[in-house]
Amino acid sequence: MYGVSVEMAETVRWGILSTGGIAASFTADLLELADAQVVAVGSRGPDSAKRFAERFGIPRAHGSWAELAADEEVDVVYVATPHSAHRVAAGLCLEAGRAVLCEKAFTLNAREAAELVDLARARNAFLMEAMWTYCDPVVRRMTELVRDGAIGEVRVVQADFGLAGPFDAGHRLRDPAQGGGALLDLGVYPVSFAQLLLGEPDDIQARARLTPEDVDENTGILLGWDGGATALLSCSLNADTPQTASVTGTAGRIEFPRGFFHPERFVLHRPGRDPEEFTAQGAGAGLRGLHGLQHEAAEVMRCLRAGETESPLVPLDGSLAVMRTLDAVRERIGVRYAADEG
Repeated sequence: MYGVSVEMAETVRWGILSTGGIAASFTADLLELADAQVVAVGSRGPDSAKRFAERFGIPRAHGSWAELAADEEVDVVYVATPHSAHRVAAGLCLEAGRAVLCEKAFTLNAREAAELVDLARARNAFLMEAMWTYCDPVVRRMTELVRDGAIGEVRVVQADFGLAGPFDAGHRLRDPAQGGGALLDLGVYPVSFAQLLLGEPDDIQARARLTPEDVDENTGILLGWDGGATALLSCSLNADTPQTASVTGTAGRIEFPRGFFHPERFVLHRPGRDPEEFTAQGAGAGLRGLHGLQHEAAEVMRCLRAGETESPLVPLDGSLAVMRTLDAVRERIGVRYAADEG
């Protein structure tokens, strides 16, 4: 069992595993939540853990992941390592009885993701992929509108996420040992966005240009569903794409501006009506802050208090389905990692 009861105290105690940029952003946002307390950080060595702890006023710094996982005063661990270490790091924490929020992409491949999910379910422990987009109040409002038929039946989803680069040969985004490439870092967002609305696709096509290290730097994806819907998606390490998304149905269209994966607003277009703009208002809007990562943290804490072992907003079966799609895309573009041989 995870180390927090359904009648837990008002404050949920967090541990941070890894000390990179996303760990810093998440920790800064956690500190904005009155019911969250960051009590420990763990890294591969004591020096980086101590520096991170001093930066954020964290009381305990552990010089290994195993020490953090064994910390009985930690209720839930946020795993912020590169994708290549998610399976090991999250597994350590689950084995030690900690609840886990694991960064996306969930793992390197679907096999590793299934192993984590099986472990969590066998131990009745909480596990969630840190797909912050699914927890964002603006995206949640969009899914409500789509579910209620505001744009009719979804027919086309379009989304892109590209960075201008360039990234040198030593950068982790070009390192296959760290799960490098555009797909797992950036393409996971368009794929997850499409599958949030349409579920797992029935047909997957893809084309990519690879780097000299044989990871993808520019990838186009076409997903298809037997009901007739399609998704046109792209990701890139060398092109600053619009980073927008749209959902078109038989009775209207929803458009997201730049930054669709953590949006401030979207616009609903329907024939014969003026465009309607939706922003983060009402319940949950006050959580928008430094980076927007508070929403996923708040959902984790809600689940723990309710005694839920997975989130209905980011269900494990959905994360597994996304990993299967990413695996299929990699197969079609010729990108393989050492973990695929396991």
